[in-house]
Amino acid sequence: MKKAAFYTLGCKVNQYETEAMAELFASAGYEISDFSEKSDVYVINTCSVTNMGDRKSRQIIRRAKKTNPDAIIAVTGCYAQTSPDEVLSIDGVNIVIGTKDRKNIVSLVEELNTASSINHVSDIMSNHEFEELQIKQYSNRTRAFIKIQEGCNQFCSYCIIPYARGPVRSRPMDEVLQEIHELAANNFKEIILVGIHVASYGADLENTTLEDLIMAVDKIDGVERIRLSSIEPMTLNQAFIDNIKASKKLCHHFHISLQSGCDATLKRMNRKYTTAQFKGIVDGLRAAFDDVAITTDIMVGFPAETDKEFNATVDFVREVSFADAHVFQYSQRKGTPAAKRPDQISPDTKEKRSKIIIAETQKTRDAFIEKFIGKTMRVLFEQPAKDGLFEGKTDNYITVHAPSDTDLNDQFRNVLLERNDNGIVIGKIVD
Repeated sequence: MKKAAFYTLGCKVNQYETEAMAELFASAGYEISDFSEKSDVYVINTCSVTNMGDRKSRQIIRRAKKTNPDAIIAVTGCYAQTSPDEVLSIDGVNIVIGTKDRKNIVSLVEELNTASSINHVSDIMSNHEFEELQIKQYSNRTRAFIKIQEGCNQFCSYCIIPYARGPVRSRPMDEVLQEIHELAANNFKEIILVGIHVASYGADLENTTLEDLIMAVDKIDGVERIRLSSIEPMTLNQAFIDNIKASKKLCHHFHISLQSGCDATLKRMNRKYTTAQFKGIVDGLRAAFDDVAITTDIMVGFPAETDKEFNATVDFVREVSFADAHVFQYSQRKGTPAAKRPDQISPDTKEKRSKIIIAETQKTRDAFIEKFIGKTMRVLFEQPAKDGLFEGKTDNYITVHAPSDTDLNDQFRNVLLERNDNGIVIGKIVD
């Protein structure tokens, strides 16, 4: 039996797509092996959000070639889409597929031999149909990622993703619900709705919105939690909040991408909101859900970011008091407007600013967690941790470790939250 191995870089959407491609190979009779093992086919699903993503992708490709020089190596994902010729020039790469036609990956690979190579990347900007890649089996039996949307029309000045993923395409709601019904029947308890720009779900469909989808999933027996992946601020207006308040299953955790707490910087980024609008959305969510967690992404060192602008972001982070944040340094992406600007920020300055923001968001994270110490919360346990502890998440995305003599994987338990250990809460089961 031939073997196929997979490696995923980047976001939850990539993880979903890799799982789906692995199923296609398994259905075609391949044994799915670990990436470190000698396999007949290696599929690398790449990321191109930062230069680091590109570099890591190249390292993984070379690792596969070293493990088995005679293997077929297929490269897909965002880096493959935006730089197909560059990827194909890497020694050992046989096929570059990009972010389209992954459903045909098995037949495309089987048409090749190790001496041949092909660039199968096409113009993604002219693609207006959602490519169906469905998952029926998961190795993780607790939480399931469901891809509901593809593409982005925002064109933030620093971001390559619209060029890698193309325009917005939404998955028909009946197809989403069918997959979730199947997953619920297989005892998946938490459904995570993911996409490249989840907020735009339904924009290209008739009489369909993200709120409609959430409330339809809410009615599916067996699903106990619905979680949203990262979402753009302006989706979360008061009408949206009013429409989802009745959901009994939607997790009170919203990851809302801020990027900067300075209006001038947001304008240069081509972000389509102000800090006042962002703060109004946060206030609306907190008024609707008293236990809500607001997490975010913050970029430092965007071109022309002055000390004054950076300090405005620091002040805004303190004002909003996020439950957690992903802080990252601006990375030039060839092909984006921001990469052409002459006023780039030095690496030393970006590193310094990054450390300052991380320190501030750790303070606000700890302040958020402290509000729940001493309370009993429902936790869905997902995996063993160290020293006889099991790890799980509360509804509002607090990571919890608790001891147990029995296996807690895939189970809900009531846990008394006792203390914060550097962002992880230690608790005890009180069922």
